[in-house]
Amino acid sequence: MGLSIHYSGYLRDKAYLYDMIVEVKDVCESFRWEYQVYNDQYPDDKIVTDSDEIPLYGISFTPPNYETVFLAFLSNLRMTSFPNLIFYGKSMDSDEQKYLTMLSVKTQFAGIGIHQLIIHLFRYLDKKYFRDFEVHDEGQYWETGDEALLQKNFTLYTGLLNQVAFAIEDYPMNDDETFESYFSRLMELIRKDRIE
Repeated sequence: MGLSIHYSGYLRDKAYLYDMIVEVKDVCESFRWEYQVYNDQYPDDKIVTDSDEIPLYGISFTPPNYETVFLAFLSNLRMTSFPNLIFYGKSMDSDEQKYLTMLSVKTQFAGIGIHQLIIHLFRYLDKKYFRDFEVHDEGQYWETGDEALLQKNFTLYTGLLNQVAFAIEDYPMNDDETFESYFSRLMELIRKDRIE
């Protein structure tokens, strides 16, 4: 739980990979963010055969108090992340396969400034390097550019997180209660508290 940015898309062309990595690396170094570069060039044939490893191309970075942002791609130029690749890369289940290319990063604890910076970086990279790039920003900054709305959404999510934390602290799980019934009871208490 926490305000997040969800995204997916493709690298426009394998020839753009190296330049995109260099630009993102420059941003990371200027802000002193940790980063990791995966493969920085696609092989000429770009099709991987007879290998147990699925190659990952691109870069990931981690601002302070932030989850890791993956700008990483499969051999078909589709975005993925290292964890998604581990969990879903070899899945034969069609329901699980869709998660391979659905990325998310929680921004709640990093603050509004980092959230805005990531959105602006995404906009820049989308124009220059991506195609079919889709973003769902729970802060609605990607969609609107409205800083006041972003602040309002951060405040809302912080309030919800605090309410859940207080409810868990004030109303512990009963010995005879299942997790599902406990969670239902907590949500009812939170709803009741918000109405009063």
